[in-house]
Amino acid sequence: MKLANRVKALAPSTTLAITAKAKELKSQGLDIIGLGAGEPDFNTPEHIIKAAARSMEEGHTKYTPSAGLPKLKQAIISKLKKDQGLEYTSSEIIVGSGAKHVLYTLFQAILDEGDEVIVPIPYWVSYPEQIKLAGGTPVYVEGHEDNSFKITKKQLEEAITGKTKAIIINSPSNPTGMIYTEEELRELGEVCLLHDIMIVSDEIYEKLVYDGNGHVSIAQVSPELKKQSIIINGVSKSHSMTGWRIGYAAGDEELIKAMTNLASHSTSNPTTTAQYGAIAAYEGSQDAVEEMRKAFESRLNAIYGKLTSIPGFHCLKPQGAFYLFPNVKEAAERTGFENVDDFARGLLEEALVAVIPGSGFGAPDYIRLSYATSLDALEKAVERIHSFVESKMINA
Repeated sequence: MKLANRVKALAPSTTLAITAKAKELKSQGLDIIGLGAGEPDFNTPEHIIKAAARSMEEGHTKYTPSAGLPKLKQAIISKLKKDQGLEYTSSEIIVGSGAKHVLYTLFQAILDEGDEVIVPIPYWVSYPEQIKLAGGTPVYVEGHEDNSFKITKKQLEEAITGKTKAIIINSPSNPTGMIYTEEELRELGEVCLLHDIMIVSDEIYEKLVYDGNGHVSIAQVSPELKKQSIIINGVSKSHSMTGWRIGYAAGDEELIKAMTNLASHSTSNPTTTAQYGAIAAYEGSQDAVEEMRKAFESRLNAIYGKLTSIPGFHCLKPQGAFYLFPNVKEAAERTGFENVDDFARGLLEEALVAVIPGSGFGAPDYIRLSYATSLDALEKAVERIHSFVESKMINA
């Protein structure tokens, strides 16, 4: 069977490859500690589960409008008003089958063959592939570690061409956990306004911020930037609802209409039951959201110092999300590995700890470790990594 070129050109997911290998070793009876998870380790809050079950019992099991239930869109509008002070109408909101699907639909709606999208490095693994699937070209701009992995106004200006259509800003970031300040966003926004570049603001980790840091949406910075931006968000990370697959976009009415038309021919509508769960997530108590945030913050503070004490590990302390992103190039070299990918493979096969190589995020000298797991597992994992590195250095 001859496959389409667009599929053959896709890069395989590093995350899925490591996860599959970890599961294989675990099935062999090995005590694998997985630090690759991109989802909270808590169950969905009980009131959300009950609301979803009740919706089915009440007969809400049929199609909904393609852009989502009116009641859910209103809940999203109220959330954006309360949290960011932003005002949107129902026609400026689309609900999709997860934030990933919303992003996919967005790129399909805005990109023609050869259009360019600026993608800061490190990036979430799916950004480049979704851009390419829509016929676009990802243009990479490296966010350097000495600037907390964030790109500058000057870097953005230098990356713009006549084909530049959009830029992605992910704050808090996956995989670095870093957050753009209001002033940094203002500076990037000025460039985008000058060149009429759309701003795709991925804010899926907005609720997970630590050590007194706060999240600012670029759409909050000025009315002009609100018009230039499309916000991507959802309930997956904030309410531990990754499997429910509910995300949304908020932005220009014409664009939202185009995305809705596309969605009507792909998914028909987001899962009805999950939408009722999302309504409860936004309208109900937010206590569980804060409890999860505090738990992640506690784990981060407990484990950060231990991780950075590992020889050859250098790591900025993340400000949000639930990932650590250490530079381990020195550790890999001093333990006799050719590159960090091989080092990560060694951690899995010998130390029995699964981490994600940074090559999947455009940063091959790094690894990503998720602290969305128990503190006990985290401490054991770091102890194993430390012992692995020290033993390899002695024998190197």
